[in-house]
Amino acid sequence: MEIPLVKLAKGIHVMHLFYRVHRVGWSQLSAGESASALAKLEALCATNAAASHPRLTTYVNIGGKADLVFMLTAAELGQAGRIHRELEACFPAGTLERAYSYLSVTELPEYVTTEEDMKQTLVQQEKLEPGSDPFNKRLAEMRQRQAEYEHYRLYPELPDWEVMGFYGMSKRRRGSDNWYLLDFATRKKLMGGHARVGRKFAGRVSQLITGSTGIDDWEWGVTLMAHQLDALKEIVYEMRFDEVSARYGEFGPFYVNLRLPPAALWQHLRL
Repeated sequence: MEIPLVKLAKGIHVMHLFYRVHRVGWSQLSAGESASALAKLEALCATNAAASHPRLTTYVNIGGKADLVFMLTAAELGQAGRIHRELEACFPAGTLERAYSYLSVTELPEYVTTEEDMKQTLVQQEKLEPGSDPFNKRLAEMRQRQAEYEHYRLYPELPDWEVMGFYGMSKRRRGSDNWYLLDFATRKKLMGGHARVGRKFAGRVSQLITGSTGIDDWEWGVTLMAHQLDALKEIVYEMRFDEVSARYGEFGPFYVNLRLPPAALWQHLRL
């Protein structure tokens, strides 16, 4: 039986995979098995090295929650599953223990900028006359920028920076702090302020928010790329003062990971 072809209407599938190395099992490998596993992993990464997808990137976890960490992107669900199984098959049986995994998809935010939002900005903030040449020129520029934003939100090309942080999050649904009882206009206004905080870290933090409502244990997966760990700490800390996080945010466990290609990963973990 062929595996069914399952694609999203828009966007791609994203998997974060965390493993511990079973040291006893690893110590019992015969000569050459470690080198063979490394060669297989290098080949798999080379085969899946597109700018957006399919892509398989390797990390080491810092902090002890896992050892090996992988981020996987694929356009088709079966393809994501196949790469996942091929990844595990790179390692000798009994040498990996899965510590955590997360499945999500890329998506456009519910509060994405609309054509009407652009026109209101041009009239109210830039004081341009609707239908005028300056208005039409600026509107065309805004449309192009929005189209690029939406494309890279759905088909991200994340920078290959040194640090990757990941955590799951949901919106609170308790008592008077129920995000889903707020009307759309209120939610959009609050998220606009939340986004402005994130934009302050442009150049220091690159972030990818993927949707997982009904797919995994949290509603969103948050992937943060940075050159330095303090940038991750600062962006999360500052956003906690924003009402969206302070009043309505619920957070899962945090994973901090260092980008290492397979050979460096082997050396770091003494495999």
